[in-house]
Amino acid sequence: MSPQATLRASRLTLVPLSDEHFDHEVQLDSDPQVIRYLGTGRPRSRNEVEFLHRRRLAVAGRVAGLGFWAGFVGASFVGWWILEPPEHEYQGPIAGQAELGYRLLPQYWRKGLASEGARELLRHGFNDLGLTRIFAETMAVNTASRATMVSVGMHYIRTFHLDWDEQLPGSEQGEVEYAITNEQWLTRHPRTARTDTPLSSRDAKALGDM
Repeated sequence: MSPQATLRASRLTLVPLSDEHFDHEVQLDSDPQVIRYLGTGRPRSRNEVEFLHRRRLAVAGRVAGLGFWAGFVGASFVGWWILEPPEHEYQGPIAGQAELGYRLLPQYWRKGLASEGARELLRHGFNDLGLTRIFAETMAVNTASRATMVSVGMHYIRTFHLDWDEQLPGSEQGEVEYAITNEQWLTRHPRTARTDTPLSSRDAKALGDM
């Protein structure tokens, strides 16, 4: 059984990522608009996504409660969200920290859904999992992702540069880190109630079958 919880926001249902969602991942990673600021910047093949899919599923086994979530509005797949333990030394200690991420299909951009899912994962990370700090990273030129980070209460921390085998347009401006601490979250949400509603076993199975 997955250690991740199924979560609900006002419009979104976030379901722990599973093999049933693989074709949705292929749809995301093969879209040139979605992949523009990621990896090589080129759409990924099905075989490449298969490799990444296995790595994404493995995240849930590293720290209980963390992992990838597939997001749905009704029965329609929107994208995925993630709370992942730090992978690199420059990101700081694993204990008490997680990295927030999100990836949505273009037709769902600019509808507030990225922020809605991110905000629910912040709530879950701090209120349910007891994390002390959640951070997010993106290319400095990715203004849309940075705006989402700000909208959910994260603060700019730094700009840094990484060595890449293939440079993307704008990579010379570096990467940026945003973060929010448990204390900062509680200051903004002193009595945050759960925004998700427990799913019945029938609903959970139906979503898992999508």
